[in-house]
Amino acid sequence: MCRVLIVEDEEKLAAFVAKGFRRHGFIPTVVTDGEQALRLTQTNTYDVILLDLGLPLKDGWAVLRELRARGDNHPVVVMTAFSDRRQDVLAAGANGYIPKPFRFRDLLTMVHGFADGCVEAA
Repeated sequence: MCRVLIVEDEEKLAAFVAKGFRRHGFIPTVVTDGEQALRLTQTNTYDVILLDLGLPLKDGWAVLRELRARGDNHPVVVMTAFSDRRQDVLAAGANGYIPKPFRFRDLLTMVHGFADGCVEAA
């Protein structure tokens, strides 16, 4: 089973994404701010981190910078409404980028590209 950390402060979107990943055999964990995300990544391993940029307490940019500065190489896919920031997030160390709104199938396909060994449940 593959683990995905969903860092999203929009409750409905986070629940939708978590439900979708659960249906496909993933174990999702949802946190709503950047500080929680950083704490969890220090003690847990995830196959992929889905990261919103507009987070409370510590935004997604700061989370991404801190992860990379400490040598954390978890694959990070940025989910954001800022459709013009693709180059910026990739340059900052993200592995992928998907603009909101998105189709869940597109997100799932992207995650499978980064999560080695993650296969959908039958």
